[in-house]
Amino acid sequence: MAENCFHCGQEIQKDRISFDEKVFCCNGCKSVYEILNSNNLGNFYELNKNSGVRPDEISTQFDYLDTPQVFEKIVDFSEGNTTVVTFKIPVIHCSSCIWLLESLQELNPNIKYSQVNFTRKTLQVSFNQNELKLSDLAKFLTNLGYKPVISLETAEKKEAPVDRSLIIKMAIAGFAFGNAMMFAFPEYLNTGASADYWLKEFAPFFRFLTFLLSIPVVFYSASDYYKSAWFGLKNKIVNIDVPIVLGILVLFGRSIYEIATDYGPGYFDTLCGLLFFMLIGKYFQKRTYSALSYDRDYKSFYPIAVTKVDFGGKQENILLSEIKVGDRILVRNQEIIPVDGILINGEGNIDNSFITGESATISKQPGDKIFAGGKQIGSILELEVIKTVNQSYLTQLWNKEAFRKEELGLDTLVNKISKYFTFIILGITLLAGIYWYQIDFEKMFQVVSAILIVACPCALALSTPFTMGHIMRILGRNKMYVKDALTIEKMAKIDTLVFDKTGTITYNKKANISYEGKEISEFDIKNIKSLLKNSNHPLSKSLYDFIETEDQYFTIEKFTETAGKGYEAELRGKRYKIGSASFTNQQSKSLETAVYIQCENEFLGKFIFKNEYREGLSNMARHLNHYELHVLSGDNSSEEEILKELIPNITQMRFNQSPEDKLEYIKSLQEQGKKVAMLGDGLNDAGALKQSNIGIAIADDSNSFTPSSDVIMNGEVLTELQSYFSLTKDAMSIVKMTFIVSLLYNVVGLSIAILGKMSPLVAAIIMPVSSISVVAFTSLSTWLRAKKYF
Repeated sequence: MAENCFHCGQEIQKDRISFDEKVFCCNGCKSVYEILNSNNLGNFYELNKNSGVRPDEISTQFDYLDTPQVFEKIVDFSEGNTTVVTFKIPVIHCSSCIWLLESLQELNPNIKYSQVNFTRKTLQVSFNQNELKLSDLAKFLTNLGYKPVISLETAEKKEAPVDRSLIIKMAIAGFAFGNAMMFAFPEYLNTGASADYWLKEFAPFFRFLTFLLSIPVVFYSASDYYKSAWFGLKNKIVNIDVPIVLGILVLFGRSIYEIATDYGPGYFDTLCGLLFFMLIGKYFQKRTYSALSYDRDYKSFYPIAVTKVDFGGKQENILLSEIKVGDRILVRNQEIIPVDGILINGEGNIDNSFITGESATISKQPGDKIFAGGKQIGSILELEVIKTVNQSYLTQLWNKEAFRKEELGLDTLVNKISKYFTFIILGITLLAGIYWYQIDFEKMFQVVSAILIVACPCALALSTPFTMGHIMRILGRNKMYVKDALTIEKMAKIDTLVFDKTGTITYNKKANISYEGKEISEFDIKNIKSLLKNSNHPLSKSLYDFIETEDQYFTIEKFTETAGKGYEAELRGKRYKIGSASFTNQQSKSLETAVYIQCENEFLGKFIFKNEYREGLSNMARHLNHYELHVLSGDNSSEEEILKELIPNITQMRFNQSPEDKLEYIKSLQEQGKKVAMLGDGLNDAGALKQSNIGIAIADDSNSFTPSSDVIMNGEVLTELQSYFSLTKDAMSIVKMTFIVSLLYNVVGLSIAILGKMSPLVAAIIMPVSSISVVAFTSLSTWLRAKKYF
């Protein structure tokens, strides 16, 4: 009796290795078992019996990965003792693979974390490069049975093209279908009293030819369906491919029986056609998904601009997409670094927690390399760009698990419905099979196959991702950039809107500014303007543009910022403080918005602001009358009456609010059962944005990318907010309508199939047609709804 390896489950053909009362097919499997067992990870095998992957028996050399040129191309990030790399691992196939690969830190103390992307078959690993070389990491994964595929394509982080094997499978099925139909003509024509003797004589030969044509179709073209169904069943999941596989096997088995007993021609031509049309539907689905993914990753550039500076010190705001290698850019305090660069001026204090998960900061000096994704804590930096912006990398950073808010979405709901739907279909098939067995045994096979094929809930499963994908594209084209499909669902449920005041409902740069205080020397004015350049606060930006003096950059030392209050630093031998009245130890004499200036503990004066509110604010408030509207501000209440006049339907206003106060206010609304959307500055209001059900970061022309937000919105379209929220509500209606359409397909198709009025071939044609019609319906519906608003 053949034995199977305890680790990988494969039949032992050569050496039988016994260890720990278990048998293994090779030393590799035995070694992996020992590693897992010694690290108390033996429950890996409890997830799924025989779930291991057999290690590669060939000693693979990965030493070339440690050469600087290759290392630079392969890794995503390398700073200090931390390196992050993403490997392509095609053999990832089930839940136990994911469990093992996400437990690597238990197997090797030099690995900090590992994360699997199952759909893309990739593994991202963060490890200590001083203790574990990149080549050793690749060898370690290979010894576990998960050999990384490393090529120029994966090194350059390109998206994988459409699966060529799918095209080959589709071509084989199409070729077999066409020829099988041709060979089946004698059977169709060989009826009645005038039957042609020659056709009748050669019918067995034509039947045998159709059988031969069906073999590569059934065993190769349909292989993906078998794998999907098998892996699902191994993980105790009955997925939508199970009934499809049953239908294929029933038709194939019945057809073999008919030609073997000379009972009839079988259904080989129908079977080839069935798989051909199903593969067309699958190809269409993959291409459409690929198009949506490409559009999100590379075309939806966030409405962020960075400050480009020339060698003469002249500054210019440019879009991320316009950054070129060799450009020099400025990165201010708390800003995310958008590109890889070399530090030219300034003292870097880089927080890489968004990338590595560690909160420690790393000091950088001029000449050092700085990776995209880090956040500068301190004074302004001048960088020379060495890599252009990688939009997909920023999207990956934005979608980090640490910033996700767990909530059940429609997509998850559809998957659950699909699971129960499969059981219902199998039950209907069984009942219909029993009925037709008693009525017409031969027809039973046709009915059972037709039911199993036509009832596939593909259209149901496609309705949500395709609708949401189109909505995300439409919003992106209109300068609202949404993190994921679940965000759109949550936007549709919002009933409370909370606005930050400064820089959100007011313009960043437009303000009436006046000065009150001592005369400031030209020396101090230049220092103050240079210091203002370091801050991202809207008032600092406005004041920077207001001060008219030569634009020079002086080295900033000991820069510190207190969120919501102000900042201080030393430059050219003097220490300055810029911020609120309390920050500079002054008393606010009247209700006003002002920036106070202090030099060497001497109060110089204050710049008084009269904010200019965004045009169309009153109109926006009127259209949002079915929402609760709240305004939070770090400023005092000097403009309370103006706000009440601009937003008469305002529910509540709060002033002198610190970032912590705003976060607590959001919590209090949520405790009342409110679904809250917070709109504010992506940097100063990060806590409140993350706490809210939907965090919307308002960006004008600054690098205010923040992983804490769910949406990044261009400030110039803020007053059209109602249109964006209305479109998300319409999206939910479209999804519900597609549910109805797809269910209608299944009800009508099932009814006809149960009555025995549908052949398996027609069922196979209807299945991709239903998917195509759902995609066409969602595309047309979303386009029409978008036209109404934009």
